[in-house]
Amino acid sequence: MALLLTISAGARAHEIRPTIADVEVGADEVTLTLRITLETILAGIDLATVEDTNDAPEAFLYDRFRAMEPDTLEAALRADWPRIARGFLIEVEGQRLTPEIVEVAIPAAGDLELPRDSILTIAAALPEGQAGVRLGLAPGYGTFVPRQVGGGEDAYEGFLSGGELTPELPRAEVLTEGAGAVFLRYIGAGFEHIVPLGLDHILFVLGLFFFATQLGPLLWQVSAFTVAHTITLALAATNIVTVPAAVVEPLIAASIVYVGIENTIGRGTTRGRTALVFAFGLLHGLGFASVLGDYGIASERFAVALVGFNIGVEFGQLAVIAMAFALTGWFLHRSWYRKAIAIPASLAISAVGAYWVVERTLL
Repeated sequence: MALLLTISAGARAHEIRPTIADVEVGADEVTLTLRITLETILAGIDLATVEDTNDAPEAFLYDRFRAMEPDTLEAALRADWPRIARGFLIEVEGQRLTPEIVEVAIPAAGDLELPRDSILTIAAALPEGQAGVRLGLAPGYGTFVPRQVGGGEDAYEGFLSGGELTPELPRAEVLTEGAGAVFLRYIGAGFEHIVPLGLDHILFVLGLFFFATQLGPLLWQVSAFTVAHTITLALAATNIVTVPAAVVEPLIAASIVYVGIENTIGRGTTRGRTALVFAFGLLHGLGFASVLGDYGIASERFAVALVGFNIGVEFGQLAVIAMAFALTGWFLHRSWYRKAIAIPASLAISAVGAYWVVERTLL
């Protein structure tokens, strides 16, 4: 129960998004056009340690910057640039380069409960020679998605944790990578979106686990869930279907409540539960939709990334089941298992889901 309450505290509105960069490497200069949340950097939040800005000690600073109008925020950025610039890692043969601001485009403050994506263009002069450039973000600046422009569909596109650097990006040509590399990278991204980032999806899968008495039907339900959310993820990520997050997120929380209560009451059959899980999977797929957009993948790689991402999600769900089975599976067929483990766990899952419903609709 304590773990579930801890999980509930982490699901808040001020999500942290990766920084996406279009990279142009010229003969004597490298330019990065970044889609970035400036407020987290200005506030000094360590994005390696939090998943939501509300969890950071500097949350009050973030909120203050988030409420600023564009001109005021840009002035704050330029005033603090000597510190902030150190977090953009630009290296040539081990030599660290310092970027300068070229241009800043900051939207109006808008809805303060949502992150604000600004466009920041920075550039650094390259030393003489032909050596390529390696790029990254400091660990505290979070996830980095660099894309080298000008190379077509095979141009390099990274997905890096804070502190990691790209391979050397050449000056004379564009670094390319095959579809296989993209596929493997998005398997990892899909897995990460479940473990450890997908707290509501983890609880939903745990709800399925505590209903099941046999492994086979459970795996069918999880697979039905994956097929369903693959369908709606593809539709939503390609803008064929658009449903506001303000509608989807409370409904996802409500699905968690329902699953936990149904486990407690003991109603339903395996076939009926599988059909219901498929329906809930369609809903959860809409919740996944923003993820691929956040990673900023090129349209030419969308199908490969989508398949890889969903395989990663499936692996993540199976990992959750494996962990749950390792902890409680030995007692699955004991006469006291349902009363002592399955029902209390399901009630805790419903309680967290109910909290999320209230938080996502009223708070």
